[in-house]
Amino acid sequence: MSSATRPIKPKKNNMKRWLIYLSLAVIYVWALAGVPMEGFKETAGQISKAIFSGILSPDWDYVYLPEGEDLLRGLLDTLAIAILGTFISAFLCIPFAFWAATNMSKSSANPAVGKFMLSFIRTFPELVMALLFIKAVGPGSFAGVLALGLHSIGMLGKLFSEEVENIDLGPSEALKATGANSIQTLWFAVFPQVLPGFISYTLYRFEINLRSASVLGIIGAGGIGTPLIFAMQSRDWSRVGVILLGIIVMVTIVDMISGYLRKKIV
Repeated sequence: MSSATRPIKPKKNNMKRWLIYLSLAVIYVWALAGVPMEGFKETAGQISKAIFSGILSPDWDYVYLPEGEDLLRGLLDTLAIAILGTFISAFLCIPFAFWAATNMSKSSANPAVGKFMLSFIRTFPELVMALLFIKAVGPGSFAGVLALGLHSIGMLGKLFSEEVENIDLGPSEALKATGANSIQTLWFAVFPQVLPGFISYTLYRFEINLRSASVLGIIGAGGIGTPLIFAMQSRDWSRVGVILLGIIVMVTIVDMISGYLRKKIV
């Protein structure tokens, strides 16, 4: 067939592309229309200058105070909240992970219920859970640990269940053929396959929990966020600066250690 008689195909791809661009433009216009544009306050420049000058000249005396709360104690409190919250969720989410794994049940209804439970737990952010636990157990680090521990179950349980679903069932079937029970099959055939992934996901979640623990103190759930919000309310920008620097250093060191461990494990 010559090129003169070849039928011309409609350019559907271009139409779809322009429809996507148009839809995105409408969404952006609609989103920006709901943002109130009231302009800057008269003191915005002065306050911004004070904030940056405080951050660039931090209060180094606040790093360690023998008589009371200081930066090091706040950072250690935040680190402890993240560690305990991650430790609790890493153990409690294991039953949920096997519950939600499709290859661990003969019925399709049980994994569906397990996945729904994990999705339901992930629905509530850490701040909402922290507010609920503050009402239940009072303000402090314990409320922050419970909030991070419960919220992390949803994410870790989902990741753990996907790790369980990707295992090789050959070793499990071989052990069952030799007469091994369910506990022996899990211990010798399943856990050796999923344990590296479990540890890697737990370390990754610990990095996220450390950042979240730095914020929970703003609402009274302990950690470095409590002195940070007090310093901001009193406009002590030099103290705000040293607290932010401390958070940056702590998070950077933990990320480096966690990344190194994940590379060694995986």
